[in-house]
Amino acid sequence: MNWEQIRTILWLRWRLTKNQWARSGPFNMILMMIVIFICIFAGLSGSFIGLLIGAFGMTKVSAGTLMLIWDVITGMFFFFWIAGLIGEIQRSETIDIGRIMYLPVSLKEIFLLNYFASYLTISIMLFLPAMLGLSLGLALSRGFSMLLMVPLVLGFVFMITSWTYCLRGWLVRLMINKRRRRAIIAAVTVAFILLSQLPNLLTSVLPRNYANRHRSVQQAPPEQQPDVDGIQKTSEKSEVLLMVHKVVPLLWVSYGAMSLASGSVLPAFFATAGLVLIGGFGLRRAYRGTIRFYQGQTEGKKIKRAPKKEKAATVKDSLLERPLTGPLQEALVLAIVFFRSLKRAPEVKMLFVTNTIMLAVFGGAFFFRRSFAVSDVFKPFVISGVAAFTFFGMLQLFFNQFGFDRNGFRALVLLPVERKYILLGKNLALIPIVLVIGLVFLTIITVLMNVPLIVVLAAVVQLAAAFLLLSMAGNLISVLVPYRVAPGSLKPTKLTPMMTFKVILTNLAFPMLMFPLFIPPALG
Repeated sequence: MNWEQIRTILWLRWRLTKNQWARSGPFNMILMMIVIFICIFAGLSGSFIGLLIGAFGMTKVSAGTLMLIWDVITGMFFFFWIAGLIGEIQRSETIDIGRIMYLPVSLKEIFLLNYFASYLTISIMLFLPAMLGLSLGLALSRGFSMLLMVPLVLGFVFMITSWTYCLRGWLVRLMINKRRRRAIIAAVTVAFILLSQLPNLLTSVLPRNYANRHRSVQQAPPEQQPDVDGIQKTSEKSEVLLMVHKVVPLLWVSYGAMSLASGSVLPAFFATAGLVLIGGFGLRRAYRGTIRFYQGQTEGKKIKRAPKKEKAATVKDSLLERPLTGPLQEALVLAIVFFRSLKRAPEVKMLFVTNTIMLAVFGGAFFFRRSFAVSDVFKPFVISGVAAFTFFGMLQLFFNQFGFDRNGFRALVLLPVERKYILLGKNLALIPIVLVIGLVFLTIITVLMNVPLIVVLAAVVQLAAAFLLLSMAGNLISVLVPYRVAPGSLKPTKLTPMMTFKVILTNLAFPMLMFPLFIPPALG
């Protein structure tokens, strides 16, 4: 390993980063330094707190409880790590290998530098020092055999990061096609939201009599409670739980902590070795995939397509070809174009799916876990809230109407159309989406709550009123606070601190705009 070359490359990377910070302005540079200082301080504080908790707070904790504690810690780390991965799903190389391939530099060294640079994330800076501090504290309170928790934790982090790096490299090769890249980003984001909300969804749709039956068993007299059967079921569940911890690599840290607390060293040793081997295999696959990518070996076998049969040309009566009359002709044509653009944008689909998932989660928790016998006085308030919630996932579309146009914005600027018709076309393109989502939500609430017909009709009028209010406010905000959204994601790009503050402030205006919807129920 040539340390002089590595030192030079690191100096160059630091110089480029420093120039990027300086170019963004002194305020952004100071803000970035403050964020780095806060992360370092939080990591050191977490290690110290973990050391104190392990040394003084877990001296009498049982082995099973210790296993559950480590389950919670590793689960939280994995959740925040995956959340950060979704934020920037494509691999961003610290050192661009493509620019230095013609230099006499070992690609393995550059690959390892990029891999270790991937450790500079908030989740690792917060959780890894805390887990290491907790391991050292357990060693002080329970014996030096608990020091094996340190390599076990490091092996766990190595396995997670190596396979994540391999996944990012695979996604880079897969996302060469821009259309497929956007679809994959949207699908992965939706899958992550579903997985994160899966426990809540499962607990929400459980039958209500299950909880009542479980509560009645707990409140039964001692002579009616099954003693032997209960003990057998508890022991069977504990055996299944231990078997799961032995098989699933993500749970080996907590299983190793339990075995060390019980006085057995071999399970923790084998778990550490297994984590290191799995991580090494993932890192090896990531390196081979990176080399193949930069060597141009990204295409697989070509699929032979059957020759298409020639069909007779048919003329379709398209809506765009129909003659339109009146002053709104230009606005209607633009509305059709904008609506087709929204249908093809994966990030817009992601907005709608997220909105639907949030309604299923919170609505399911309310209607399935509890008795939803709402009085007639509060039904108008509930259905007005549903009408307002319809637009909660569409704030980016209303308040940033030109952010998803990408290169099509240039065509809008060059069009010989009045600006008011462009804004009107943007608003009209959202009407089918609002009607479908809003009417579906109102129908579900109407069936579940047995809402009177007059209240449902009033909610439809409120839905139209909310659409008009948000359209007027969105037209103004889209002109005053425009920002670009990265293709295939919902992440704003090149935002200054002042622009970020304005975006947050405009999003906070949503409750104020929806406040008039609740005036008619209050007067009623």
